[in-house]
Amino acid sequence: MSEPDSDLRLDKWLWAARFYKSRALATAAINCGKVEVNNERSKPSRSMRVGMQLRIRTGEIMFEVEVLELRSQRGPASRAQQMYQETAASTLARAQHAELHRQQAILHQDHHGRPSKKDRRAIIRFTRHRHDDT
Repeated sequence: MSEPDSDLRLDKWLWAARFYKSRALATAAINCGKVEVNNERSKPSRSMRVGMQLRIRTGEIMFEVEVLELRSQRGPASRAQQMYQETAASTLARAQHAELHRQQAILHQDHHGRPSKKDRRAIIRFTRHRHDDT
């Protein structure tokens, strides 16, 4: 892997790797403790090296990655994904979180407006059975 930028700041690398939309957001996340370098809190100005282990929290999602490449320029997303390698445990945890989120979204769907024809027939069947029992 190439090392074109040997003295690259952590906040700039996070921005270039597309974990945050701006360097200011990356700096704020680092200062709030949402980014750990080699299992330690860090500062935005920390120099990056290939092989560092990062734990990055963006919202509810946690990434655990190893730095493969240092680049200070932000490029396309496909190029940014080549700058790091996500651990297998992190990928699995994100997939489980996404599935749980999908299932919760299905459970909490709101039905607004008039009932459909199928819903109306179910309501009629239900209310007829209730009145027949009394």
